[in-house]
Parts: sequence; structure tokens; C-alpha cells
Amino acid sequence: MSLGTSLHLKYLICPQIPSLARYLQSSDSFKIYRCCFSLQITSLNNSLSGLIPEEIHGCEELEKFAASNNQLQGDIPSSMGLLKSLKILNLANNSLSGSIPVALSRLSNLTYLNLLGNELSGEIPSELNQLVQLETLDLSENNLSGTISLLNSQLNNLESLVLSNNALTGSIPGKFCLRNSNLQQLLLARNKLSGKFPLELLNCSSLQQLDLSDNRFEGELPSLLDKLQNLKDLVLNNNSFIGTLPREIGNMSNLEFISLFDNLITGEIPMEIGKLQMLSVIYLYDNQMSGHIPIELTNCTNLTAIDFFGNRFTGSIPETIGRLKNLFLLHLRQNYLSGPIPPSLGYCKRLQLLALADNKLSGSLPPTFRFLSELSLITLYNNSFEGPLPTSLFLLKSLKIINFSHNRFNGTIFPLSGSNALTVLDLTNNSFSGSIPSTLAMSRNLSRIRLAQNHLIGNISTIFGQLTELKLLDLSFNDLSAGLPPELSSSRKLEHLLLNNNQFTGTMPPWLGSLQELGELDLSSNQFYGTVPAELGNCSRLLKLYLHSNNLSGEIPPEIGNLTSLNVLALQRNNLSGSIPSTIQQCKKLYELRFSENFLTGSIPSELGSLTELQVILDLSKNHFIGEIPSSLGNLVKLERLNLSSNQLQGEIPSSLGELTSLHMLNLSNNHLQGQLPSTFSGFPLSSFLGNDKLCGPPLLSCSESLGQRKKELSNSEVVGIIVVIVFISTVICLVMLYIMLRIWCKWREVSISSADSGGTEKKREEGKWVYGDEKRRKGEYWKVNSLSPVSSQDKRSSGIACIFQLKMDSEAM
Repeated sequence: MSLGTSLHLKYLICPQIPSLARYLQSSDSFKIYRCCFSLQITSLNNSLSGLIPEEIHGCEELEKFAASNNQLQGDIPSSMGLLKSLKILNLANNSLSGSIPVALSRLSNLTYLNLLGNELSGEIPSELNQLVQLETLDLSENNLSGTISLLNSQLNNLESLVLSNNALTGSIPGKFCLRNSNLQQLLLARNKLSGKFPLELLNCSSLQQLDLSDNRFEGELPSLLDKLQNLKDLVLNNNSFIGTLPREIGNMSNLEFISLFDNLITGEIPMEIGKLQMLSVIYLYDNQMSGHIPIELTNCTNLTAIDFFGNRFTGSIPETIGRLKNLFLLHLRQNYLSGPIPPSLGYCKRLQLLALADNKLSGSLPPTFRFLSELSLITLYNNSFEGPLPTSLFLLKSLKIINFSHNRFNGTIFPLSGSNALTVLDLTNNSFSGSIPSTLAMSRNLSRIRLAQNHLIGNISTIFGQLTELKLLDLSFNDLSAGLPPELSSSRKLEHLLLNNNQFTGTMPPWLGSLQELGELDLSSNQFYGTVPAELGNCSRLLKLYLHSNNLSGEIPPEIGNLTSLNVLALQRNNLSGSIPSTIQQCKKLYELRFSENFLTGSIPSELGSLTELQVILDLSKNHFIGEIPSSLGNLVKLERLNLSSNQLQGEIPSSLGELTSLHMLNLSNNHLQGQLPSTFSGFPLSSFLGNDKLCGPPLLSCSESLGQRKKELSNSEVVGIIVVIVFISTVICLVMLYIMLRIWCKWREVSISSADSGGTEKKREEGKWVYGDEKRRKGEYWKVNSLSPVSSQDKRSSGIACIFQLKMDSEAM
């Protein structure tokens, strides 16, 4: 049957008769003339493909043509404009392209036109204003451009106009809605419309839904907004509206949905908002509003969702918040709210989502929280809450996400382990103590556990092996001890295992290599000993490996080269020995490499020069590396910090290092380097090169001055030797002269004794003159020697010895 003979067809919608559907699906194209018969069929969503044939005009009495949700392609044929009886045309959700044919404006009986979800382009034909019977026009989700040329003043019967998700520009026409308008739904979201809020819309008194979201509208909201007395949904989010929320909004008694988020609205929420008894949802997030949250808002007892995130509200949460018995969502995150959580909040028994994070709230959690039996998400992080948790929180069995991080809570975390539905638990940076409760194992869907920076003690329970969905486990910065339980190897989905800064002991278990999904492993700052497990080379997805500050020994396993995705490798402050394995060159994505403070030996492998993504640091300091610095390090053009200090490196600094223009920290001190520094190193501090006696060039001495300095240091050595010789010779001469003087003195004494033997009277007189005692010592006459005492002639031979002995005694007395 051809279209030319099908004159009695009233409805061509789309047969759900199985045999006909199979026939249409098996056709090579959409041969609609095959099913033009006098049947009323309800739908035609059988994945039809192909073109709409031009012969469609043969169905002259066709009243309803619905072929939505298929795979029709190509242009809409202009011949459809000949279907004079057509009232409903629905081609939504296909792959039609091209422009909207002007011929459709001839369908004078058309009441419903739906072309949404296609690939139509071009401008909206102004001729569509001739469809005076049209009640619904939906052209959304296409690629339409240009300005809006449709005028509701001509389309008097139009009730719904949907042009969302296109690329329309310009402003809304000034004569869009003048009189006798029946428009109830105007949806222009996600276009590129601009200008101020169109005052012409205020004449659309029958309007119930207005959506101008995701455009480029600006300016203030008009105070005459309350002229839209029938408006239920006011959706103006994602624009650039400024100014305050007009008080007159309180007169719009039918308002149920207010969405003004992501604008530049300032000022306070007017207390008149409390008049909106029908209000169900209010979204004001991502604005610049301030002031207190008015207590009058709690008069809107039909409220189900409040979202004021990302504003500047101050003061406290209204004490009467508990009056909102239907409240499902309360999102007040990222404001400046203070004070405690009002106990009445516990009476919002339908509350499921509670987000109070990033405020200045304080106090403890009210015991009334036990009534929030439907609560599934609670985030209180970045506040000043304190005290122990109410034990009644254990009764909240619907909790899925808990984030109390960065507060001052203390006591046990047991009250938060009562829900079997828990998926996320974050208590980071509090003062919780005690052990990790085994009841956490009841939540088999737990995927993220973060308990870092608390005072937890004990060991990691074997129950963690039952958490097979676990992806993140962060227990860092606690006082946990003992070894790692082998049961943890059952958590095969682990992506982040952070156990650093505890007191774990024992060897690093080889089963870590079975965690194939592991992307981050941090076991640093513990008391692990033994070798680095070679099995870690099986963790092919590992991005960050931190094993530093332990007591690890032995060599770095060559299997480390299998970690080809590795970004960070930190093994510093251990007791590792041996050389750096050449397989390190396979870790091409490394941007941070730290091997400092170990006992590594050998030369620095030239293969390090192939790690061209190194950027943050290359630190090999405080080891026992020898040999020269490999010139291949000059290939690390992204490197910002290089530390090779405190080794036994020799030779000259390669000139290629001078080409590392990204380098802003360099330390080559305490080695045996020599020669001239590259000129580009002159900007580094002197401390970067100290301890290398034969280095020269800025910022050290110039090489010529350094050579002169070494010569000068050689002359000084000779001078010191000469001085030593002179001092020695002078000492010898002095000793010889002293010896001669003593001989002369003793000779003189012998002569004096001989003279004394010749006269007794004179002898006595002389004895009285020279004898000295205690009285004369006190007068300082210590150098007068009693040399005239009687000596027999037979003792003359020993007079020299007696002379020296007497001189020694006199010296001691002095």
C-alpha cells in the first residue's frame, strides 16, 4: 500500500504489534508508507532508523505522528507541512539534523510540536509564530543558535515553551508576553542568553515555571517579581545576578522551588521568606550572602531541602530548626556559623543529609541525634567540636558517610561503628584514643577509613581482612604497634595504604606485592627492619612509595624497576647498602627520588640521567658514593633540587649541570670535587660547594685567586718550618750560654773559698755580713748565697757540684 492511497490514516504513532515491529526493524530504511493504514497505534519506539520519506505528505488526514526515541536521521522533510490535519508531531530523541523547515508553519491545526534531543541546527524560524493553535513547543537539546524570535503575544494558546540546552544568544524579546498570555512553563536554561532580568516576563501572570539557569543574565532581581503570583518554580541559578534578594519574594505565596545558586547575590535572607508556606526547596549556595539565617525560615514547615553552602552567613543555626519535620537535606557548609548544634535538630527525623563542615561551630554533639534514624550522610569536619561522642550514635544504622575530621573530639570511636551500611569513615586530626573497634568489620562495604592523627593504640586487627571493598586505609600518626596482619592481604582493592608515623615493627611482609591495585604505600617513620621486599615490584600501579625513616638494610631490589608508573620513591634515612640498581632507569615517570642518609656505595649510575621527569628533587646525600658526577644528569632539565652532598665524589663538575635552568637548590658540599664551577652556578650560596678544597669559580674564589691562595699557603708552610728551626737553634744557644755562665760562677766561687782560708778574723767578719735567715728572706735578699761557710781543703774538688746544688736550693726557696 502506497502513501498516495492512504487517505484515511488518522494516527501513525508506532505499532507495538510484535509482527509489525519486527518487520519495521528489519527494513533497510524507515519505509513508513508500508504501515499507512486506518489503525490507531500508541507508540513507535522500535529502534527505527533511516530517513523520513518525502512521501509522508500522502497521509493528508494524519492527526498524530509520534516517532520518538528511535534512530531516525537526516532532515525533517518539508513535505510534512502538507499534513493539514496534523495536531501532534513528536520526533523527540532521534538523530535528525539540518534546520527546522519553515514549512511546518503551515500546520495550522498543530497543538503539540516536540523536536527535543536531536541534532538540529540553525535559527528558530520566526514563521512558527503562525502556529496559533500551538500549546506545547519543545525544541530543547539541539544545536539551535541565533536569537529568540517567538512571541508569546502571537502564540496566545502557548502554555509550554522549552528551548533549553541550545546555543541561543541575545535577550528575551521586549514584546514576548504582553497580554492574554496562557504561558505556564518557560524553560530557557543552558543557553547563551544575556541582558538583565527581562521585565517583560512579569506580564506572564499565568507563569508557573520559569527557568533561566545557566545563561549570562546579570543585574539585580526586580522588586516587582511578586507580580508572578502563580509562580511555583523560580530557577535562576548559574548566572551573574547581583544585589539582594527582594523582600517582595515573600508575597509569592505559591512558590515551591527557589534556585538562585552560583550568582553574585549579596545581603541577608529577608525575613519575609517565612511567609512562603508552600516552599519545599531553597538553593542559595555559591553566592556572597551574609547575615544571620532568619529564624522565620523555620516557619516554612514544608521545606525538604536547604542548601546555603559557600556563603558568608554568621551567627548560629536557628534554635527552632526542629520544626522542619520534612527536612531531607540541610547543607550549611563553608560559612561562618558559630555556636553549638541546636538540640532540636534531632527532631528532624526525616533528615538524611547533614553537612555542617567548614564553619566555626563548637560544643558537643547533642544526644537527640539518636532520633535521626534515616541519616545517611553527616559531615562536620573543620569545626571546633569537642568532647566524647554520644554512645547513642551507635543506634544510627543508616549511616553511610561520616566525616568528623579536624575537630577536637576525644574518647573512643566505638559509637560510630554501629552501622552496617558504612562506606566512608573519616576521623582525621582529632584526639580519639583507645583501639580500633572490631565492630567496623560489620560494614562490609567500607571503602575508605581515615583515622590519622589521633592517639589510637594497639595493633591492626585481623578483622580488616574482612573488608574486601576497602580502597583507602589511613592510620598514620597514631601510636599503633606490632606487625602488619597477613589478613590485610585479603583487601585486594586497596589503592592507598598509609601507616606512617606509628610504632609498627617487624619485617615488611612479602604479601604487600599481592595488592595489585595499590597506588600509594606509606610505611615510613616506623621501626621496620630487614630488606625491602622484592615482591613490591609486582605492584605495577604503584605511584608513590614511602619507606623512609625505618631500619631497613640490604640492597635496593632490582625489581623496583618494574614499577614503571612510580612518581615518588623515598628510601632515605635507612641502613641500605650496595649500589643503586640500573633498573631504576625503567621508572620513567619518577618526579621525586630520595636515597639520602644510607650506606649506598659505588658510583652514581649514569642511568639516572634518563629519568627526565624528575622535578621535585634528586637527593643522594650522606652516602658513600665515589667516582665522578655523571654528565647524563644534565638531561634532567625539569629538576628543581639536586643534593649530592656528603659523599666521596671526585673529579670536575660536568658542564652539562650548568644547563639545568630549573634548578633552584643545589648542594655539592663535602666531597672531593675540583676544577671550575659552571658559570650558571654563581647564583647559588657558598654553602652549596664548601668542603671541596679544589673547587673554584663564583661564588667561590676565582680560579686564578685560588691558585695564588694555594701558593701562598705553601710559602706559609715554609715560614713555619723556618720559625721552628730558629726557635730550636735559639734554645740550644741559650742553653750553651747558661752552661758557660754557670761554669764561670763556679770558678769564681772556688777563688772566693781559697781567699777565705787565709784569714780567720776576716772570715768571721764576712760570715756575719753574708749569713741570712728568715728575717733577711722577708727583706727579699734571696739571691745572696752563703758561699763563705767553712769548707775543708779536701772538699775543694767537689766545689763545682756543691755550687750547682746550692744554686738549685736557692732557686727552690725563692
